Amino acid sequence: MKMWIVFLLCLVSRGMTAPTEEEVLVVDPVVEAGPEEAEVGANPVQVEVAAFDEAIEVVEDMEEVEEEVPTENPCLDFHCKKGKVCEIDEDNTPMCVCQDPSSCLAPEGEFEHVCGTDNKTYETQCHFHATKCSLEGTKKGRKLHLDYIGPCKFIEPCGDSELSEFPLRMRDWLKNVLVTLYERDQDNNLLSEKQKLRVKKIFENEKRLQAGEHSLDLLAHDFKKNYNMYIFPVHWQFSQLDQHPGDGYLTHTELAPLRAPLIPMEHCTTRFFEMCDADSDKYIALEEWAACFGIKEQDVDKELMI
Repeated sequence: MKMWIVFLLCLVSRGMTAPTEEEVLVVDPVVEAGPEEAEVGANPVQVEVAAFDEAIEVVEDMEEVEEEVPTENPCLDFHCKKGKVCEIDEDNTPMCVCQDPSSCLAPEGEFEHVCGTDNKTYETQCHFHATKCSLEGTKKGRKLHLDYIGPCKFIEPCGDSELSEFPLRMRDWLKNVLVTLYERDQDNNLLSEKQKLRVKKIFENEKRLQAGEHSLDLLAHDFKKNYNMYIFPVHWQFSQLDQHPGDGYLTHTELAPLRAPLIPMEHCTTRFFEMCDADSDKYIALEEWAACFGIKEQDVDKELMI
């Protein structure tokens, strides 16, 4: 339980001016030499060849200076999704292209390894996302997702009885995470004012089941007895995940920050989230999410996610 809380806390807490051109002074030879010395029949606006060549050299020197002035990189404020990097095309326009996996930094340790749904261990998340990008538009690419944090290993199957126990622990964990955030939130960086008021009611409730290792029977009894304490934590977790985009649905990618670290510790995680997608459309709506945690339909309230 402590590992779970520490994990989610980590989740909550990734013009230069060009030099002014100098005016080039072209001397009228007629004016310079005077009317007496000017060649008869010379065009009064014609410039001597030597003076003209000198003017060209000055202009060319200025163009060389201008070319040396560094221009701002269009990629500086251009963002690409994971697995892609910014490059500039022939028209100096930024564009996102798939990153070469070999350009990713080498892992500092085994803890950086991740396992894909293809049951293949990738050195880092950078290597995984770069590989997935290279498969974009293919059937294999659509099916490839980040499965869990750490090297691929055998995950024992989740039985029906174990699956029914999962939400008991998960609900209690979410409640305790919020209480911990409330206790540590000094500058409103972890919770908004509205969220703090809601968690404060849970924190100050004398009937609250304190954090710790509890039997499944006790967790089930507490959920039935103190049901109202669990409504907001379930909504809060949904709103934390529904970010890219925030449309009221959770995709496999949006679930990844929660499910990926949990799978090695809770082997029913994958099956639980698959069960939450009741209509099997690859999206988990708020109503489906709440039902998975035993929240009654009449208590589902989108206002709780603000």
